[in-house]
Amino acid sequence: MAGKVVLSGYITVPSNEVEVVLERLPEHIALTLAEPGCLVFEVHQRAGAPTIFDVYKEFHDARAFADHQARVQASPWNAVTKGVERSYKVMGI
Repeated sequence: MAGKVVLSGYITVPSNEVEVVLERLPEHIALTLAEPGCLVFEVHQRAGAPTIFDVYKEFHDARAFADHQARVQASPWNAVTKGVERSYKVMGI
């Protein structure tokens, strides 16, 4: 049986793109939480550092995580966040 996949870390958003990221974030969260196999998805703008967003995701298994990655690649969220720096640790795959 495949195990749970957990992604944790943060994204650093260019200051001139924070507003559009904040506008699009609720839809991205809702779509991700609706995905089969998504157990947890949280994104929080870091207090005192408005360009940093802490990210935590849990998926039932590697397949669900891979499906999520594929969906995001084709999503408006991907277009909005092309310029962000990602710093993630993925466990379980």
